[in-house]
Amino acid sequence: VGGKAAGDIFQDNAVLSNPVAGLVIGVLVTVLVQSSSTSSSIVVSMVSSGLLEVQSAVPVIMGANIGTSVTNTIVAMMQAGDRNEFRRAFAGATVHDFFNWLSVLILLPLEAATGVLYKLTKIVIDSFNIQGGDNAPDLLNVITDPLTSAIIELDKTVISDIATGDPAARNKSLIKIWCKTEKITTLLNITVPSAANCTIGVPCWVEGNKTWTQINVTETINLERCNHIFAYANLPDLAVGLILLALSLLILCTCLILIVKLLNSMLKGQVAVVIKKVLNTDFPFPFGWVTGYIAILVGAGMTFIVQSSSVFTSAITPLVGIGVISLERAYPLTLGSNIGTTTTAILAAMAAPGETLANSLQIALCHFFFNIAGILLWYPIPFTRIPIRLARALGNRTAN
Repeated sequence: VGGKAAGDIFQDNAVLSNPVAGLVIGVLVTVLVQSSSTSSSIVVSMVSSGLLEVQSAVPVIMGANIGTSVTNTIVAMMQAGDRNEFRRAFAGATVHDFFNWLSVLILLPLEAATGVLYKLTKIVIDSFNIQGGDNAPDLLNVITDPLTSAIIELDKTVISDIATGDPAARNKSLIKIWCKTEKITTLLNITVPSAANCTIGVPCWVEGNKTWTQINVTETINLERCNHIFAYANLPDLAVGLILLALSLLILCTCLILIVKLLNSMLKGQVAVVIKKVLNTDFPFPFGWVTGYIAILVGAGMTFIVQSSSVFTSAITPLVGIGVISLERAYPLTLGSNIGTTTTAILAAMAAPGETLANSLQIALCHFFFNIAGILLWYPIPFTRIPIRLARALGNRTAN
């Protein structure tokens, strides 16, 4: 539903040069496409095509970070039936938002004034001797792709083409109809007004009072149709998008309600006590501080496996609601998932063509360092864990 709009929003480069506008655009696009990795990969492709300067792209990446925390807030709404559960779930969901907003409040002005992330990543990139790589590895996608591609297949290049200003992309559908295509280039004879208009390096001749030359024409031949449900339904993008949105929200809500019910029934009595103890215990003194950092690593690892921070943080939200995971433990897991999601962008950047690889990798690293800087600001010293206090206060206020 939001794909083409997302491409449109990215088009106005004059707006993107303002850091605050860039930030808001990052938030908007990520909320539209519900995936920070999609919006950050669009940014990476715009940087690699030379449309966006790395410096203008940094605020957009920060915005994408904020946009991704909308999903788990929606998930928390599913527990609104029980006030105390909702109080905890909402706090568990919004701790991510507070972390992102607080990090942006400090790092965006700092970046605008000093360009610290840009300079730091430039040093890192210059110290690498970079060669092109392959596409990011598919981990969870191997299981989910057969199902999603039976329902719908999308052509994400259309969003990037709109963003990069290709006029032909406007009339293209985001839905893939042809899965196998072949490009054939042929030489065509055409007439031109004068010899000065001839294509350089190809024959040019005069017949009667006409000047002829040859040009290369590339034609795309469609070989094989896709097999998904919408391949033969001649519906506009918006209609297909709304049908899928309604269905997916229905399935999401059903699954979430069932998960909460299932967890509630399983975690009654003794089992709950044991699980709570195991998940929320700290290492024995003097190593208690290590626990949080291990939770950060677990969050990063799990997010890397599911390739989406919103999926991972949405999975822990109901657990916080039921009280299995404390807010203090959910916080480092969420921070870890923020790092995990940047690895996707770094791997995607590795697949960029050789000449644009450095820029693509630099913007992906900006995302990584932004999250690391946020963690250094809001985690190591217990007093600075402000997002936990803010989220708890908001959870109480909302529940009331």
